[in-house]
Order: sequence, then C-alpha cells, then structure tokens
Amino acid sequence: MADPLQQSLTISGAGMSAETQRLRIVSENIANANSTSLSSEIDPYRRKTITFASEIERGSGVSMVKVMDVNVDKSPFVMVHNPSHSAADESGMVKMPNVDILLEMADMRETLRSYEANMQAVKQARNLISMTIDMMRG
Repeated sequence: MADPLQQSLTISGAGMSAETQRLRIVSENIANANSTSLSSEIDPYRRKTITFASEIERGSGVSMVKVMDVNVDKSPFVMVHNPSHSAADESGMVKMPNVDILLEMADMRETLRSYEANMQAVKQARNLISMTIDMMRG
C-alpha cells in the first residue's frame, strides 16, 4: 500500500497539470477573441473548451483528474457590421469568434483558484512529510 502523503502529492500534481492545460486553452481563447478570417467563406477562430475526467492510477488505486478532451464550442459566431473588412459578406457583416472575454476571465479565475488549492495541498503534504522525518530522527 502506498503512503497516503505520497498519494496526496500525486493527486495534487495531477490537478496542477490539468489546470495548467486549462489555463493554456483559456489563454488561447483570449488571444484569439478578435481574430477574423481573411474571407467571408472561411470561419473565424472557434472557442475551445476542455473536459476533465477522473482516472484511477493502476499502481496505487488513487483517483486523479486528467484532461479527457479538448473540443470546439459550436455556439454561433458574433456578427459585426464592418463593410470595409476583407471578411465582410455582401451585406457588410463580419463573423467574429464566439469567444466571450468575461466568460474566459471567469474560467481563468477558477483555474487559478484550483491551481492554488492544489499547490497548498502539496505544501501541506510536504510539510507533514518533513515533520514525520524530523520526528523519526529524534
């Protein structure tokens, strides 16, 4: 049987890894929030979403989070009137990405809070391991 403190480090590490990937997706969405195509026939950037799943590690039987999939959001594009844009259709409308900056900022905040919580768990487990070693030394 594996040490529970070591297992907590493994679990928190998996959580931090998953949140890092989530932050990358959120950052990509924000960076492309105003990216259009060069022509009205081509769609602009589509918002990406990330899905997590629980996975059991074979060696220890510990349930950890992992990234299951990265998908694209199928919600409609935002239409903006800008007849001088190269991607404008015959009525002067331009398809803009389906990225909502406020939603992305909320996702970013949630991601950072989850990462911080996992980091605190790692710090606490390391502290307990250190205290145990000190106690064993006498």
